[in-house]
Amino acid sequence: MGRLEHLTRWSRDPEARIVNGWCAIPSPVTAELMARSGFQTVTLDLQHGLIDVQTALSMIQVIDALSVPSIVRVPWLDAGTIMKMLDFGATGIICPMINSATEAERLVEFCRYPPKGQRSFGPTRASIAFGSSYAKDANNAVTIMPMIETAAALEVTQDILAVEGVSGVYVGPADLGFSLGEEPTLSPTARPVIDAIEHIVSTANEMGKFAGIHCGT
Repeated sequence: MGRLEHLTRWSRDPEARIVNGWCAIPSPVTAELMARSGFQTVTLDLQHGLIDVQTALSMIQVIDALSVPSIVRVPWLDAGTIMKMLDFGATGIICPMINSATEAERLVEFCRYPPKGQRSFGPTRASIAFGSSYAKDANNAVTIMPMIETAAALEVTQDILAVEGVSGVYVGPADLGFSLGEEPTLSPTARPVIDAIEHIVSTANEMGKFAGIHCGT
């Protein structure tokens, strides 16, 4: 699988513990600092971060040069942005506000080449970074993480995780708390939010998938 293997070697193992650096500042130097700081993965935040598309390309190049998997949280369930980030060479996608199995299926389709999906072929930088086998390897190598961060998504956690191609889920504790009528915070203490997070984690464990979460500390 070539250089894409550095991401999939941990995404196959739901027992793995990964510390992911979260980057919202639009600068290749910031990306380099994060990638050199010992994080096992680095995520670029295009949803609430200040990073635009062109800066994301430069940041992915820097992170990739340091052999750290680059993940992008896209702004929304938008095919164009998702496919562009993958063409840039991102090795994982986090997508916010996935509230149903149908939306999770669409996310997978945007990340997968036919016949498993509808990703358009044109990996302009990805083929340079990962070699001529990229088209063959990408469907099994790109990590796909829908975010569970609403009461509606919480009700169908199992259905979302059961979608073929979903690697795991990513919890947004602030929006999840907001949706449950609690304070939006990255360090929740309210019992309903803690119970919801524990439900997501246990469901993921039972299904052999992994769960990630924002942490305030």
